[in-house]
Amino acid sequence: MRWIVALMMLAGVAHADEPKAGVFDYYVLSLSWTPTWCALEGDARGSSQCDQGRGFGFTLHGLWPQYFRGWPSYCRTPHREATRSEKAGMADIMGSAGLAWHQWKKHGRCSGLNPQAYFSASRAAYDAIQRPEMLRDLDREVTLPARLVEEAFLQANPSLRADQVTITCKARRIQEVRICLSKELEPRRCGADVIRDCRQNDALFSPMR
Repeated sequence: MRWIVALMMLAGVAHADEPKAGVFDYYVLSLSWTPTWCALEGDARGSSQCDQGRGFGFTLHGLWPQYFRGWPSYCRTPHREATRSEKAGMADIMGSAGLAWHQWKKHGRCSGLNPQAYFSASRAAYDAIQRPEMLRDLDREVTLPARLVEEAFLQANPSLRADQVTITCKARRIQEVRICLSKELEPRRCGADVIRDCRQNDALFSPMR
């Protein structure tokens, strides 16, 4: 009998620790450099996002609710699920409806917003950031210090500070630009577990297709 009581108590603790929708500290806007994703994953999947001529550069990976340390995911939400048309409506900046669905499930539910409001906020945050033309105009693969990508974003977006922008790398390639935003979508300082930049001086940066 005492084992049953102990298990019930553990189950109660686990339920109490579940992340709650709308309870978070700030957002991370994650912009993915599509040519890197294609080289590491998309080509192997045969993704149409990677076809020549599609012209995807920095696409929206997601708008992520974040704690000052860590982040919530897969929250329960009182709202309905995202519709097919809502997911398809994000493909122009996310690359696919499938990614929009994944982002809603993992992160959007934790925002406390309904799908329409979450995707609208995601688009507004994406549209507010200028993607540097100098990076989009490259016609060949180059190696560069990761800090130059951050500097390009800071130059293109004078309202941003260095402690609000983080560059990530994967497999020695420039992977993402992550920008920290308040719940009102205003730039703010990144938390300690987000602020760490890629320090590579010879990161690969492939041109758009």
